[in-house]
Amino acid sequence: MGRIEAVLFASATPVSREALQNVVGQGASVDLLIEDLRVDLAGRAFEISSVADAWMMRTRSQFAEAIRAAADLGDQGMEFTPYEMAVLATIAYHQPISRAQLKEVFGKDINRDLIGRLYAKDLIATGPRSPKRGAPYTYVTTQGFLLAFDLQSLRDLPDMEQLQDAGLAESR
Repeated sequence: MGRIEAVLFASATPVSREALQNVVGQGASVDLLIEDLRVDLAGRAFEISSVADAWMMRTRSQFAEAIRAAADLGDQGMEFTPYEMAVLATIAYHQPISRAQLKEVFGKDINRDLIGRLYAKDLIATGPRSPKRGAPYTYVTTQGFLLAFDLQSLRDLPDMEQLQDAGLAESR
């Protein structure tokens, strides 16, 4: 369990089951060790989060304000305009999606600077080439997207009914 804790603590990105299995050996159950570690960390400032079929150690959200006040985190802001959030959500819900498809949704071409900011924040990446004429590139969300929005997988995205109930989407 200590080996898993050390690896998760030292890693800046989620660690896969395979990597953890290599650390503890094939005879050990990674899932049981992760659960034991979660129990040990109960009530502490850190927790084990599952992200995209991997694990990472994170500070619990209730300590975010204290960290921001005391630590030099640089510019890690994830503030978005409503339009930027709409573009990101559209990519998340409709991926893989091309620029032309985004243009159809929004009725205008998507600013390349906006796409560049989403790339720079590691929220989107280039997806598979579209089967349409000219084989345009598509966009998909990344593991960084899952991390930023505290999702284990894209299945954790709210469904359209939840968004409508929250007043974040229009009923059709």
